[in-house]
Amino acid sequence: MSQETRQHLIDKLSNHTAKVAVVGMGYVGLPLAVVFAEAGFDVTGIELDFSKVTTLNKGESYILDIPTDKVAELVQRKKLRATTDYAVVQNMDAISICVPTPLRQTGDPDLSFIVSAVEGLAPYLHPGMIIVLESSTYPGTTREMVLPTLSEKSGFEVGKDIFLAFSPERVDPGREDWTTRNTPKVVGGITPACTEVADTWYRQAMETVVPVSSTEVAEMAKLLENTFRMINIGLVNELAIICDRLGVDVWEVIDAAATKPFGFMKFTPGPGLGGHCIPIDPLYLSWKMKSLNYNARFIELASEINTGMPRFVVGKVQDALNDHNKPLRGSRVLVLGAAYKPDIDDLRESPALDVIHLLQEKGALVDYNDPYIPEIHHDEIKMTSVPDLMAAVHAADCVVIITNHKKYDYPAILKAAKLIVDTRNALGKIGQLSPKVIRL
Repeated sequence: MSQETRQHLIDKLSNHTAKVAVVGMGYVGLPLAVVFAEAGFDVTGIELDFSKVTTLNKGESYILDIPTDKVAELVQRKKLRATTDYAVVQNMDAISICVPTPLRQTGDPDLSFIVSAVEGLAPYLHPGMIIVLESSTYPGTTREMVLPTLSEKSGFEVGKDIFLAFSPERVDPGREDWTTRNTPKVVGGITPACTEVADTWYRQAMETVVPVSSTEVAEMAKLLENTFRMINIGLVNELAIICDRLGVDVWEVIDAAATKPFGFMKFTPGPGLGGHCIPIDPLYLSWKMKSLNYNARFIELASEINTGMPRFVVGKVQDALNDHNKPLRGSRVLVLGAAYKPDIDDLRESPALDVIHLLQEKGALVDYNDPYIPEIHHDEIKMTSVPDLMAAVHAADCVVIITNHKKYDYPAILKAAKLIVDTRNALGKIGQLSPKVIRL
């Protein structure tokens, strides 16, 4: 019977008659739901935020990467809908879990969103289903936490009655070259049968699927990807500090090194790490290894350097103002860009938050401007983006470029500003030649 169950599910996935649910309709879940809907599946998003459900069911998008007209078309064709009710799962055949996995203040993973999602799904499971976890987490989560809950609460055997796999999300907000559809998709199942079913499902919507031998391999692959970036960014951030001490232009050094056609990959420094993945995912691995009495030294050191960059930036602002006979306390500082990377509206873990907080702590009068983020409500920071950018540039004693949005007219900003600290080399050559510009 188990073989028949698996084959029946594979057939439904292959002919696109399977009904799909995506749990969590954020930066990962909504693009995934859209890709499956565009492939011909009937997709239901399960989202506890009622405002998002209402917005989607009106045919509107709240994510920059997903155009509203695309959502509207899919909703009108009844290929995409959203609900807050887990009971729809009883009619589903395939489920992706795309919920947040933040770190707690203590540095250990907060898996409460995964736990809540799995417990919400469990009462409605039925034979002939595939469940795939996409949330970034430490190796072993799918097998050690998700598997027991699904098995115990549903009474079904994973690998025979229902199928469970892990497939790490690889969303990079703002990119147009690599999207959910064409970025290769790694999948690893609890059993070979689980891998086969997950592989079949994702191949219906993704251009390339990469099956691996287990959920642990798939989980670890995701952490390796982001640990690689985090460590190399940490290296180049330390290089920026070293070059600052030596009086050498770090940007010129990087450009010179990047001319080597082999054995070098270009990374650039900045005011700190941002986004949900790179600052956080490697620390899942570090936390897991502590439970096995091993200290992940590269990860810990890179994290220490990266988390120290906002303070380094504030030091540069303070020194620049001192050189112009102004104290930081009482000076007007304008932060340009609050999003964690250019041309998106994602504030998660943005170094701008730390820079603003540290400037305020030191008594600076801080404003910010971001064309994508009209308001900041984060912990103690409650601010509104200044509406008149150039007036704010004129008024500021120092402008700090944190996020190099393409929408900014950098030559005009340079002309109007009294002093600029450029943490992203946004001004390029014109900044290098100007005595008003201090580069990282």
